[in-house]
Amino acid sequence: MADNVNTSTKRAAVTPVGLNHLVLNVRNMEESHRFWTETVGFRQVGELHATPTRPNPPNMRFYSGDHGGGALSHHDIALIENPNLPAPPAEWSMQGMPCAISHIAIALPNREAWLKQLAYLQERGVKFDRRVEHGMTHSLYIHDPNGYGVELLYELPREVWEGDIDAALNYAEQLPTEGPEALQDRTQNVPVFKQPATV
Repeated sequence: MADNVNTSTKRAAVTPVGLNHLVLNVRNMEESHRFWTETVGFRQVGELHATPTRPNPPNMRFYSGDHGGGALSHHDIALIENPNLPAPPAEWSMQGMPCAISHIAIALPNREAWLKQLAYLQERGVKFDRRVEHGMTHSLYIHDPNGYGVELLYELPREVWEGDIDAALNYAEQLPTEGPEALQDRTQNVPVFKQPATV
């Protein structure tokens, strides 16, 4: 039996729980596969196969992060090969890029895992485009072979930023991107954002 829905009341959009997955167009599947698995650390969980009703599917692969204890998702990120994409810019920047996507933020489970990932990337010679202490995250920005920015982050505790989310979003302290200084991360004296008290 269908539920009765009152259509006479004014509607508002339902607030979603968040992003479920992101699908990226990529020029070269193998190159992008290596980036998302070997550099970022996602696991491939599937790919499209030919079927009688879909004999020529796009070259598409699906990837998952660790959702706790090794549990995988059906996909957090998917890649579709499109060799006709324009070449990526020579350098990545937070703004003014000729890409429809500025950057994709990937959360590491905690500060220790994030620091381990930064050291791994530096050892592999991955260019650190930007290192920032935001008011709600500590972040490293790199870029993929297609020019998409990739932010690797860990979230600061909610009590640091939830008192004034706008102020936390506007806070950004630039940090070194090379050498041992690029691997340093402070936990003491981080700013805590609160709405000003009303009189």
